[in-house]
Amino acid sequence: MPRYNAPFEIHVHGQVALRTDVRFEQLQEALKPLWKYAGARSLSDGANSSYEDEPGIKFDAQEHLLQMCWTVAGDYDFRQTLDELCMNLNDIADSGAAVEVTFYDADFDEEDGPPGTESRDDFLMLFVGPNPAAIMQVQRDLLVQDVVSLMERHFDGAELSGVVSEVDKLFTQRFDALVSSLALGKPPSGSGGNHGGHGGGGRKPRHLH
Repeated sequence: MPRYNAPFEIHVHGQVALRTDVRFEQLQEALKPLWKYAGARSLSDGANSSYEDEPGIKFDAQEHLLQMCWTVAGDYDFRQTLDELCMNLNDIADSGAAVEVTFYDADFDEEDGPPGTESRDDFLMLFVGPNPAAIMQVQRDLLVQDVVSLMERHFDGAELSGVVSEVDKLFTQRFDALVSSLALGKPPSGSGGNHGGHGGGGRKPRHLH
């Protein structure tokens, strides 16, 4: 059922390439954690965002693409849906993808609030994919983008090949450790899980187009 006076507006944003054999019914089941949380009875019923100017949850059957720019009112319990959502998307994804989840403090007023008041905003980056290699690839690509973007303020892009090479080494080591641990029937050590922690910096804009 709809959540009134919910402490957060929760925005889910991402694009996931799906296997060519995935049909709407399979996608509806995979996204059940989302539309059920919104109090809907089906994906079609729950695909619309809380904001009319956001496209919501869209399935492009021709391009085999899931696109999400969807906001729902909620609380911290929304996090409980995320692990299930990631596992479901892993089963139907064709390649690795990142999904951003932003919690906006619904009661925070940046302009008129009391001085010194901080919002309860939070941010998670989820990674999904058909296998660990695909997930690590998209994690690596995003990290390289972040590192290069930061360092290009001080160095020419052509000077950063060594930095990118070191990032690649770290992910190669992590992947080798994962393969080794799976071969031994043990859980991977230091894999970091499917989602990241708190975001830094100022308040993120609501729309993440």
